Amino acid sequence: MKIKTAKSAGFCYGVNRAINKVDKALAEGKPVATLGSIIHNTDVVNDMQKRGARIISQVAELKPQEYVVIRSHGVGKNIYDEIRALGNPVIDATCPFVKRIHDIVAKETARGSFILIAGDEQHPEVQGIIGHCEQNYFVFRDKFMLKDFFQNLARNFQKTLAIVSQTTYNSILWGECLKVLPKEDFNIVVYQTICSATEERQTAAAELASQSDCMIVIGGKHSSNTMKLYDVCSEYCKTYHIENADELNTLDLLNAKSIGITAGASTPAYIIKEVIFTMQENLSKVPETEEDIDFVQAMQEDSYSAKLRNGDRVKGIVMSINNSEVIVDLGAKQTGSVPASELTNDPTKKPDEVVTVGEELDLIVTKVSDQEGMAVLSKKRVDEQAGVDKVIKAKEEGTVLEAVVSTVVKGGVNVYYEGVRVFIPASQTGLPKDKDLETIKGDTVKFVILEAPERRKSAVGSIRAVARKERNAAKAKFWENAEVGKEYEGEVKSLTSYGAFVDLGGIDGMVHISELSWNRIKHPSQVVSVGDVLKVYIKELDPEKQRISLGYKRTEDNPWEKFKAEYAVNDVVTAKIVSITSFGAFAQILDGVDGLIHISQLADRHVENVRDVVSVGDEVQVKIIGIDLENKRISISIRELLQDQED
Repeated sequence: MKIKTAKSAGFCYGVNRAINKVDKALAEGKPVATLGSIIHNTDVVNDMQKRGARIISQVAELKPQEYVVIRSHGVGKNIYDEIRALGNPVIDATCPFVKRIHDIVAKETARGSFILIAGDEQHPEVQGIIGHCEQNYFVFRDKFMLKDFFQNLARNFQKTLAIVSQTTYNSILWGECLKVLPKEDFNIVVYQTICSATEERQTAAAELASQSDCMIVIGGKHSSNTMKLYDVCSEYCKTYHIENADELNTLDLLNAKSIGITAGASTPAYIIKEVIFTMQENLSKVPETEEDIDFVQAMQEDSYSAKLRNGDRVKGIVMSINNSEVIVDLGAKQTGSVPASELTNDPTKKPDEVVTVGEELDLIVTKVSDQEGMAVLSKKRVDEQAGVDKVIKAKEEGTVLEAVVSTVVKGGVNVYYEGVRVFIPASQTGLPKDKDLETIKGDTVKFVILEAPERRKSAVGSIRAVARKERNAAKAKFWENAEVGKEYEGEVKSLTSYGAFVDLGGIDGMVHISELSWNRIKHPSQVVSVGDVLKVYIKELDPEKQRISLGYKRTEDNPWEKFKAEYAVNDVVTAKIVSITSFGAFAQILDGVDGLIHISQLADRHVENVRDVVSVGDEVQVKIIGIDLENKRISISIRELLQDQED
């Protein structure tokens, strides 16, 4: 039969810190009064009282010059005001994690937000949090109370909602509560304020309980976090809640083959050891390893004594994300906070677009506050250090990089590559001078580094250089494979009075105006527009001058071929007068094919003036009397048709 201790159990940093503060004051001979029991553990409290500490329930009970200890649960703003009015010295042992919640709700209240608090309204920690909300709050125990709150919330409620939790709140219940939050109807800021040690303790207890026949939870009967551990373990196996080894004889453990042990944050290591040794002696159950016995003590000596310093490189697991910060678990006494401004250099990205819950991050410590229990961290600086090396290497090797144009600034645009800002001057974007830079904002572009960053200054890059390089490569490839008659599909890039320039894929060719249509046109715009995609073929190549002449007209579209196939001499057709000269009139037989009615062929009489007989736009019946396809000339006659009719 085996006994095993949970990986995380016993004193948390906040409780340990509070006890140490009281022990130090007593050792220095200071008169000490704790505002309420310093922790929910009878043995520890009794020991302090024996050494001279008093327990008071309200500030008015203080003796002159007596040191008042604010316990780890914290107190409201009004309590600080009362102590200040009396003038007694203060030993503030508020848990740094709790202090952070006070700061959050005070800040959100000042902004006009309404505060939602997950926890037990009668618990001293929650009472302290309420004392910083200025009556602008709602406390809920579970998802059902929270759901009722939103259902009863007035439709015209305009305030931002900020939601926090008691540090010892059940992490499973917290997850259920977050699912109740409306996704679109309200502006809600969620803060992850469950103490990382509490969350670790609950997770470790659940894991051990799932592998055990029964669990023993050690801690004060009034300890909130201990009772939550009991609830967590009870989901998996038979669970007992005891305060110390004296209660072991009341438990039925004879049929248990494996027993798990965990302890609340208010339980000192010596009580946990006492329970384990008592079980070993009385029940002949041997701990699985020596590590199980010494675990809590080792944890206190190693993990919680670890000091973080500015500039330290650390790893952290993302616990929660909101619009202003990312909370990470550092596995140390401090909780880590990465402000949104220290996540990335890219101002267009929101925190949840940069990291995800559960992700492990490499971070740099920028500020440590033992008093607040917080370590301020930067992901951006780690990324910058790694990114700078990559950017410098890219410059040395001429590597083409790729990133999104994030902002348009004076004189150019910014992209961010591996956390490094790369400024691309307008002249290096490849856009024409009159083109608005906003047109490429949000586009993914390729660029090379012209100047590497120095001392965290931005790098300078060029999109145009990449485009030029790609065009040169495309040109070289084109000339390798180009031959007269080869067909291409290209986009019309520009128009001139004499033709259209078509992009064949990095190199331009020209379609002369005469090649754009079988009809006579005055300008290429009558046939094509910039941006049109044309199917063209190579008519002529001049590699030396890098000139390419393109054809666009298709033989099958030649109106003369159609005329040749459908018409012959002596055919009678309807033609439209399109122009008049002194020697006759030209009439359109087909689109692109005109015939000449000589003045002598206009009528069966002598004609002095062509305009006396026909006008532009008239439709006339004519007879084809001659065809010269080689010179594209057709003779037609009204006179012969009239003679035929007369005959």
